[in-house]
Amino acid sequence: MSAFNTNNFSTNGYELPASVGASLKPEHFASILHTPPPLGFFEIHAENYLVAGGPFHHYLTQIRQNYPLSIHGVGLSLGGQNPPNLQHLTALKSLIDRYQPAVFSEHLAWSNHGNHFLNDLLPLAYNQQSLNRICAHIEQVQQFLGRQILLENPSTYVEFTQSTFTEAEFISALVERTGCGLLLDLNNLYVSCRNHNWEIQPYIRALPLAAVREIHLAGFHREIDPMGEALFIDSHDAQVDDAVWALYKSIIQQLGPIPTLIEWDNNLPPFSDLLAEVQLAQTILDAYNTLPAKAQP
Repeated sequence: MSAFNTNNFSTNGYELPASVGASLKPEHFASILHTPPPLGFFEIHAENYLVAGGPFHHYLTQIRQNYPLSIHGVGLSLGGQNPPNLQHLTALKSLIDRYQPAVFSEHLAWSNHGNHFLNDLLPLAYNQQSLNRICAHIEQVQQFLGRQILLENPSTYVEFTQSTFTEAEFISALVERTGCGLLLDLNNLYVSCRNHNWEIQPYIRALPLAAVREIHLAGFHREIDPMGEALFIDSHDAQVDDAVWALYKSIIQQLGPIPTLIEWDNNLPPFSDLLAEVQLAQTILDAYNTLPAKAQP
């Protein structure tokens, strides 16, 4: 039984459309305002906007008038030993109240310890102790924000001998106990499965797919580790790989149209190139737009 009843909370009437959006980057502000592109929504990283004013808010305020918004957090450290920082939560709530996004999402990862902040999204052991701790953190965040949050599956490069759950089992338990939704990052899924030699389809079948409210697509790059093995890096600096497009088609065929984001955070291309990726994803959504919408969890 979930400790968090999502029926008690709302997004104030806003919902992401079942279409394709893009990451909002300052380099593209002018292009977007000059010629508003035909896409479904924009997504921002919350931590870039946790100040009262400045040019980012100036442009976001204008863009928000024309597009739904998704806010994606990278600093709550839900997997950390300590509860989410109250000052950070307060700033997040102020941002959410200001822009009324359709969804707010965070990562299954940790990034701080005590007073030390690490500029990375780090993995954790999947065991009962971690499950209890992260459930408590998710419930604290949802109660504080007064809304359901989405949890993103991670990209990982190591596994822990202390783990007693598979990653998909762990995510399913988090969703069941807290009532949070799932942000299904298919690039992360592919990268982790390749790095750990997990079978992709059993992983997907073990996920709580009814809880998916948003999908992320992005690019990766491939390296060779010191042992001569392939290592896949979730780099967000290239076009979506064909293997990830194939996964996306399979998921959309199964679930019907789901709000989808093209993430491109590094080595930014011209906005026209980003829009071309958006249009590719939209073509896939349009091919299955006659499927019934999935039931919300």
